[in-house]
Amino acid sequence: MRIVTCILSLFILVLYTQGQQTTTPRQYICYKSPSPITIDGKAAEKSWAKAAWTDDFRDIISDQHQMPRFRTRAKMLWDDQYFYVFAEIYEPHIWANLNQRDTIIYLDNDFEVFIDPDGDTHRYYEYEMNALNTQWDLLLTKPYRDGGIPVTSWNFDHMISAVHIEGTLNNPSDVDRFWSVEIAFPLKSMLDSSVVIPVKDGDQWRVNFSRVEWQTTIENGRYVKNKNKETGRPLPEDNWVWSPQGAVNMHIPDMWGYVQFSDLVAGERITKFRVNPEEQVKNDLRALYYIQREYHSTHQKFADSLTKISKEIHNPQELKFSPVIKITTHGYESTAKLPDSNKLWHIDESGRIWEEKTP
Repeated sequence: MRIVTCILSLFILVLYTQGQQTTTPRQYICYKSPSPITIDGKAAEKSWAKAAWTDDFRDIISDQHQMPRFRTRAKMLWDDQYFYVFAEIYEPHIWANLNQRDTIIYLDNDFEVFIDPDGDTHRYYEYEMNALNTQWDLLLTKPYRDGGIPVTSWNFDHMISAVHIEGTLNNPSDVDRFWSVEIAFPLKSMLDSSVVIPVKDGDQWRVNFSRVEWQTTIENGRYVKNKNKETGRPLPEDNWVWSPQGAVNMHIPDMWGYVQFSDLVAGERITKFRVNPEEQVKNDLRALYYIQREYHSTHQKFADSLTKISKEIHNPQELKFSPVIKITTHGYESTAKLPDSNKLWHIDESGRIWEEKTP
């Protein structure tokens, strides 16, 4: 829920249309576990040992931004009931204070998971936990940039989580190694995001992970957040992620990584990530969405043609699939499709993207 919105629309517009994207969404093959996982924070099962690590987390802005001070990495598995996540969070001093569910967990150091099963950028999930295994789970109707509302009363029903600590919690007198988290997200709890049960081989979800890390010092045997000397307020937290976002904002679902599910049991064989050509069309429409936001901020209305946009924004040659724009009572709707495809993709001013199959 930490958001920097001042120049977000223009910045993302540049990422999409000017060929200057500093990172592409990460990709991960999520293999199947042949037996249920015991959630104890330790990932002791053989299937975990055979699952690949993600890339080490980087700064939320980009791969080229400042390197994180501490290492973070994650793994994923699944079975017919759960989507499993395991992560190792290295730090020399492990602390946590919040112990009430659904409080703002990122005020402590935390680990966060973001899931958009159908990839339409609406009705997605946020989950946060600290080293006390205190959780905050919520459903977002849409990104905050589009007026999204966080539904904090929503829960991952029957979700299971655990924390293991290599060190001691809230003890400034020693040096710790890491804390690890293990989470089982029930697939059935995500039905309100159009997730199709059962998950099939080749299905792809948009997923990202984030770690919040505060700079602290030890005062009188307690961890205290470092403060800005002029304002007296805590310094901004560090945000380290699996798939960089291009801005200090986790609520840009179109920048999250791709997780592809495989029916293969972890460690048996390897399958390749299948790049979906339809994502090219969706990216075209997302670029137009950001362009329309910029156009609207100047003209207080949406452009009804690419011709009008091209007079002010250097983008027309970058839109490969010639989107068609239609002004509607609620704003606009744009459509585009791959040549010879029966899938017509739509996007509107809310940023939601959806598929219409044509004859």
